[in-house]
Amino acid sequence: MTTPGRTRRDRAADAALFLLAIALTTLGVIDNLDQRPAPVPFTVDAVLGATSCLGVWLRRRRPVGFAVVTVALSVYSMSAAGVALIALCTAAAHRRPKVVGPIVAGALLVPFLTPLVRPDVQAPPWWQVLLGFACVAAVLAWGMFIRARRESLRERARRVESERELHLAQVRQAERDQIAREMHDVLAHRLSLLSLHAGALELRPDAAPEEVALAAGVIRDGAHRALEELREVIGMLRAGLDRSGEGPEQPQPTLADLSDLVDQSRRAGMRVLLDCQVGEPAAAPAAIGRGAYRIVQEGLTNARKHGRDGEVSVAVGGAAGEGLTVEVRNPAGAAGAGIPGGGSGLIGLAERAGLAGGRLEYGPTATGEFRLRAWLPWPR
Repeated sequence: MTTPGRTRRDRAADAALFLLAIALTTLGVIDNLDQRPAPVPFTVDAVLGATSCLGVWLRRRRPVGFAVVTVALSVYSMSAAGVALIALCTAAAHRRPKVVGPIVAGALLVPFLTPLVRPDVQAPPWWQVLLGFACVAAVLAWGMFIRARRESLRERARRVESERELHLAQVRQAERDQIAREMHDVLAHRLSLLSLHAGALELRPDAAPEEVALAAGVIRDGAHRALEELREVIGMLRAGLDRSGEGPEQPQPTLADLSDLVDQSRRAGMRVLLDCQVGEPAAAPAAIGRGAYRIVQEGLTNARKHGRDGEVSVAVGGAAGEGLTVEVRNPAGAAGAGIPGGGSGLIGLAERAGLAGGRLEYGPTATGEFRLRAWLPWPR
């Protein structure tokens, strides 16, 4: 039966060591014959040596027990000495030195204990004892090297796993940051529209009932959309950003959706002039188109929050290989709707443009306007 967790390489190594154990046991039996032992001790010696060979198949599951038994058998059985060396190497490869130390000490005593239990065997010469000690030291060093290498591989695997988890955490955090930026852009745009409609109702209390109902409907629809988008974002954050097994994400805005964005502002009462000089807006890369959309969205939001009444001009132009230029101009002035905001949206847009390889500039002009201008790379 195959031990669970053993690989093909492990099985091949066990088979090779089993054959080596048989060879070493055979050499031990031949060496024992040279000393002309009595029939009974010789038979017992050979049987113990053959039995120790079978323990090779258990060396992975019981390395310490295998080493203790084979060392004990080698005290009487000369043919089991080779298998004892295999057992010592296995124990050193699988257990700590303080566990293997007593077993090694017992193996070093074997040459001195054998003449006590085998009077028919002559005591080995000193050079043979030193050779045995050298063999024990060699197999012990090899086993410790295998153990150190295995621990190094495990540590490397743990480090790789730790780096992978860190990378996943960074990806999740980057995704959360992106969601936060998207939430700011979308909600600021919708709330500024709501504030604009509410301000119109406040300034015109004598408006016709039809106009009041229309404005109230726009406010209700905008508030409903803002709540839905906020609920979706919070749900994604609570779910840990694990989108596996879920349906496809909602379509993200692109350059082709600029006209709809401008129409929303026009319906809110803004005067917006859109000049799009892009031949096929739908052909723009999704990331570039989405970035341009968010820049225009933030520009219109700032125009409602901080600009005087007046026309807002939006100019978009560019082509593949030249880059995409987005510019939003509006009359500068104090905030008219009183919507909170301190420029964090522009900071986020600058970061977005920088990550995309582009640049963003904003500030007042000499003609009394506020200009928001960005350039985004558009590869061929």
